[in-house]
Amino acid sequence: METLPYEPRHAGTGPAGRLVAGRYRLGALLGRGGMGSVWLADDELLGRPVALKRADEPGRTLDEARAAASVVHRGTVRILDLVRDGGEPWIVMEALSGRTLADVLREDGPLAVERVRRVGLSLLDALEAVHRAGIVHRDVKPGNVQLCAEGRVVLIDFGIACSWAYGPRPPAEGFEGSPAYVSPEQLRGAPPEPASDLFTLGATLYAAVEGRSPFDRGDLFATMLAVTEATPAPFRLAGPLRPVIEGLLAADPARRCTLGQAREALVAADVTAVRRPMPETCARRMIKA
Repeated sequence: METLPYEPRHAGTGPAGRLVAGRYRLGALLGRGGMGSVWLADDELLGRPVALKRADEPGRTLDEARAAASVVHRGTVRILDLVRDGGEPWIVMEALSGRTLADVLREDGPLAVERVRRVGLSLLDALEAVHRAGIVHRDVKPGNVQLCAEGRVVLIDFGIACSWAYGPRPPAEGFEGSPAYVSPEQLRGAPPEPASDLFTLGATLYAAVEGRSPFDRGDLFATMLAVTEATPAPFRLAGPLRPVIEGLLAADPARRCTLGQAREALVAADVTAVRRPMPETCARRMIKA
């Protein structure tokens, strides 16, 4: 989702007032992405706000709901139910406060280095839980990172996630995901793997601290070429975060920073604490890349 997913911004857009599954009253349209649309809604049975997602490809809704529901972690969106209304499946999710990272960057500009460091650590924790559940998210990007008002950082939208618990998903006929936030191996058609999420995390952290995508060249072909060659735009603002971001953006997954190495490097980049050198393993991977 590229727009704010769980906070009213587009009141009056979409089927506002519709009652879904005899229980959920739709309100504002909160976000529309390549895989579906999300509305704010009132759970009239329990008297609470929720978010409802209707997928553009209903046949994939169960896979998405299962993938997201299998991860129990405060850093991932919580799935409450999967309901049908007139044969149409809807995913019921928790309603989140705040804005997406994409919205924050568009409206306020790049984040401070220390905040990006903390966001990175939160996303690493979330991805660790995702990968432990046998899932590759495949779509880590600013539009899928929710910065909640209470400080919680949440990874959302499992629309193209790959869950090996239910068998590998057959390859899509067309490209899935955002070209500026995809790993080189995914562009080459390789099977999804956890290292791919780490590359897209690196691209997301670059965008958070620099205020722009590292690979977006304004042209689809040029953007995909930049991703394939893993040649990010020049760093200007990253400061102590540059080594770990470069380590995550290694073109070869075998030379890319692992989740543990990235976490250690982000901890070492704490400018408020006694400075420690970046882990040698991560630095070596970055140099070899």
